[in-house]
Amino acid sequence: MQDKYIDETKQGEAFAIAEKPANSKKLFLESYGCQMNFSDSEIVASILNEQGYNTTLKPEEADLILLNTCSIREKAEQTVRMRLSQFKNLKKERPNLTVGVLGCMAERLKTKFLEEEQLVDLVVGPDAYRDLPNLLKETDDGRDAINVILSKEETYADINPVRLGGNGVTAFVTITRGCDNMCTFCVVPFTRGRERSRDPHSIIEECKGLWNSGYKEITLLGQNVDSYLWYGGGAKKDFKNATEMQKLTAVSFAKLLEMVAVAVPEMRIRFSTSNPHDMTTEVFKVMAEHANICKYIHLPVQSGSNTMLEKMNRQHTREEYLSLISKAKELVPDISFSQDMIIGFCGETEEDHQLTLSLMREVEYDYGYMFAYSERPGTPAHKKMEDDIPADVKQRRLAEVIALQGELSRKRMEGYVGRSHEILIEGTSRKNENQWKGRNSQNAVCVFDKQVGQKLGDMVSVFVYGNTQGTLLGTQATSAVV
Repeated sequence: MQDKYIDETKQGEAFAIAEKPANSKKLFLESYGCQMNFSDSEIVASILNEQGYNTTLKPEEADLILLNTCSIREKAEQTVRMRLSQFKNLKKERPNLTVGVLGCMAERLKTKFLEEEQLVDLVVGPDAYRDLPNLLKETDDGRDAINVILSKEETYADINPVRLGGNGVTAFVTITRGCDNMCTFCVVPFTRGRERSRDPHSIIEECKGLWNSGYKEITLLGQNVDSYLWYGGGAKKDFKNATEMQKLTAVSFAKLLEMVAVAVPEMRIRFSTSNPHDMTTEVFKVMAEHANICKYIHLPVQSGSNTMLEKMNRQHTREEYLSLISKAKELVPDISFSQDMIIGFCGETEEDHQLTLSLMREVEYDYGYMFAYSERPGTPAHKKMEDDIPADVKQRRLAEVIALQGELSRKRMEGYVGRSHEILIEGTSRKNENQWKGRNSQNAVCVFDKQVGQKLGDMVSVFVYGNTQGTLLGTQATSAVV
């Protein structure tokens, strides 16, 4: 997404998998928002595939329509409401059609969907997907069904996700669920629950299975991957006290990353999302030691001002963040970074804004996701702080941040020119069917002419001769497959 500097929250994306001949029902499944939602949709499809549902890309032929939703911003919720209104009209034509809402929006609004909206029959939170078969029985009997109970244990570790709508080359592997970092602007702890780490052995097995199925790159996924922590084959709840836990070997995120790199040495490995508060230099050391770990980190900062960071409860300072960046560049000289930035948070002054711009210049991000602050109901900021920055000021500051990121992105792209890069072929260029697209280790997108004999999943050496603001332009030597 290097060529898009405001992430407007991913629009709905529908998926379909190969049909199971014995299945007689049709599922239309559409996902919105973050990568975690798309990963969760693969779990849902796997569960329902065992319940007689094949997926379809046509809502008009579905027996069951599910939207996996996002609550991170108001616009995301508005998009879902509009989509549900469309399905309400479809439901008038087909009274037996079941429509449900999954994910964060379901968790936030709970029974309001059933009581006020009258748009859905089914409401399921992100920790209740195993209960879908039982809930669907209730809807079959003519009753509305809901389960939004959050869990301290659910990781879906034993469910083998089906791979929906992907390219067969890259895949997500969820390693944590939930978040314990109570940032004042964020709904995730309330919609996703407490942090849970998945058994590392199940993660390793899933990664090996993906490699054996032809996948060439994985992204270890979580709301905050750096907080991953697994104690000696068990979870925290399995031990009586801290002393007992300390006697056992703990698997940190750095250790897990190393385990995966060793288990699938030819597989490219990425991870997302990181939190500065939990990131350690051990992660950078592991990245430096293993060539198959990509040299890129998405490291949200949200603001360059300590005053704002404290109000946001980010648990790191500007100085600590910049020190972390400096250490990473020292240990992994060719590393790249992307950012998340909230503009116009409660009480943000012009000086705070200028501190954000100066931090961006110092880090030199490859790209970023930037948003004007909008209140989310139920968050500490909504309850205790005034959203006092005028809309026109937010938009002006946001425009300045976007413009600066554009300059930095072009500069970073120019730094890749004149060198050869290993590019994993992920698909055909959207603008030219005679060109491939892929990414280098630093996550920069590159397009280059196709050659005879090449296919998706090939790793090729590409010489980069030019660039745009967000894309590298390359050329291959003959027989360049690595």
